Amino acid sequence: MTSVVTLKTELASRIDAANDLDALEKIRVEALGKKGAITALMQNLGAMQPEERKTFGAEINALKDSVTRLLEARFTSLKDAAVTARLAAERQDMTLPVAKSGTGKIHPISQTVDEMIAIFADMGFTVAEGPDIEDDFHNFTALNFPLGHPARAMHDTFYLPDAPEGEDKKRLLRTHTSPVQVRTMLTQKPPIRIIIPGRTYRSDYDMTHTPMFHQLEGLVIDKTTHMGHLKGCLIDFCKTFFGVDQLPTRFRPSFFPFTEPSAEMDIGCDRSNGALKIGEGKDWLEILGCGMVHPNVLRNCGIDPEEYQGFAFGMGIERVAMLKYGIPDLRTFFEGDTRWLDHYGFDPLARPNIATGL
Repeated sequence: MTSVVTLKTELASRIDAANDLDALEKIRVEALGKKGAITALMQNLGAMQPEERKTFGAEINALKDSVTRLLEARFTSLKDAAVTARLAAERQDMTLPVAKSGTGKIHPISQTVDEMIAIFADMGFTVAEGPDIEDDFHNFTALNFPLGHPARAMHDTFYLPDAPEGEDKKRLLRTHTSPVQVRTMLTQKPPIRIIIPGRTYRSDYDMTHTPMFHQLEGLVIDKTTHMGHLKGCLIDFCKTFFGVDQLPTRFRPSFFPFTEPSAEMDIGCDRSNGALKIGEGKDWLEILGCGMVHPNVLRNCGIDPEEYQGFAFGMGIERVAMLKYGIPDLRTFFEGDTRWLDHYGFDPLARPNIATGL
């Protein structure tokens, strides 16, 4: 009896004096562990008479319960005190001014979009936008993509679950920003002169492809526009965007379902010595696709191709940003690494415009 009372008093005193969780855990092991003091008392039960064993066993169980409650109470108290101390130590004054090292940067994609908008706005273009989730008509059918065209395949396009009952539309994530051209032609009478920057989605991922990327497309519809206007517009854009006055360019015949004739535009560059220099050398670099709007597209959008014609073009925003700013890997645009943004980002107060330079 005396040993139980003495042990209880001793353990209670030690538990109350414990000033951190490590010390408390040490006391728990010394009291309740396999080689602990209370466990040692229980080993005496085998040598006792039945009545004595019953009484002593009850005392040990009461001691064990009492010590357990004291440990739990002290654990809660110490844990709460540790949290309070940590909160006090990590407290920040949110009213303090932001340190200079915390100044934000404009992402290269946002910077490039603003630069492109500034250039085309100077040519009289306005910005148009549309939904990222499209239907088959706006994304493919209206743009003269025949059934069975490879671009409709599941491995290229992110298709969404079937449309609600009663809706005869297959929904998908738009594979280009061209559906905005269709929506504009369906709701706006010519003349039309728009550019469409925005996100697009395709099932692909490597150093030069990501499942989500950005495109900028342009559309001009009127009664007199011809291929010469298209070439002049795009040559002026590339010279201004890359800052090269004497920029070699060429247009190669190509094929796109929504334009006829179609072309791909190349700019002159030099790839010698492992470096890329735009505007120099005898090499060529593909920069965008373009062409005269196909008569079928005009008809699908309610515009008479006998009266109106126009041109369209499109380019990847990440691609031209990589070329202009020397960014080697497309995937780094989307990794959210602040060190990368500190290196490639732009001053938020220095916004691009034609007057002061890009």
